Amino acid sequence: MKIEYLGHSCFKLTESTGTSVVCDPYDSSIGYDMPKVEADAVTVSHGHYDHANTGAVVGNPKIIDSECTCELDGVHISAVKSFHDGQRGKVRGENLIFKFRMDGIDICHLGDLGEACSSELIELLLPVDVLLIPVGGNYTIDAEMAKEYVDRLMPNVVIPMHYRDKGCKIDIEKVDGFLEAFDEEDVEEADGSELEVTRRVSDDTRVIVLRRRNG
Repeated sequence: MKIEYLGHSCFKLTESTGTSVVCDPYDSSIGYDMPKVEADAVTVSHGHYDHANTGAVVGNPKIIDSECTCELDGVHISAVKSFHDGQRGKVRGENLIFKFRMDGIDICHLGDLGEACSSELIELLLPVDVLLIPVGGNYTIDAEMAKEYVDRLMPNVVIPMHYRDKGCKIDIEKVDGFLEAFDEEDVEEADGSELEVTRRVSDDTRVIVLRRRNG
């Protein structure tokens, strides 16, 4: 399966059959434009402008924005409720965590997760092969809390998201603090926006920073 980073917390996930899902599309208020993409489905972790611009995705996609379990042309999708803050949603409300199974690979998109790591939530999310995780803090978990999630979920691949990139107007931190929590040899800064992922072959965790696709 293929993962393409479209910026902020937005990814396009494509199974080998061609079925595709876009996660958390944003609008230009964040400081840069959402690339033009087509997909079979769009998942929305919560209704904020930087995660719910479903109109940016063409192709008449199925919109999934509530807790559910469903199948989409062989792709298994489930959504688990969580909180957007550390006070059980009293500050910023709820957040949906999405899990996808594509080509035998378990992918987890944490959305704007803001709550501390708990055994109950970890049990709901396991197993995870590829983890798409917010690391910028302020509105989500920060670098330190993100590292705890990585340690507990033990994914094969970690892709950071929701951090301050070039042009971003949102008050969040850069990715650097998160990367510093890992050994240098376990971190890779990719040359492009796409990553091909095959079945899990080792228990090692590697962090891959994808470049945002432009246009």
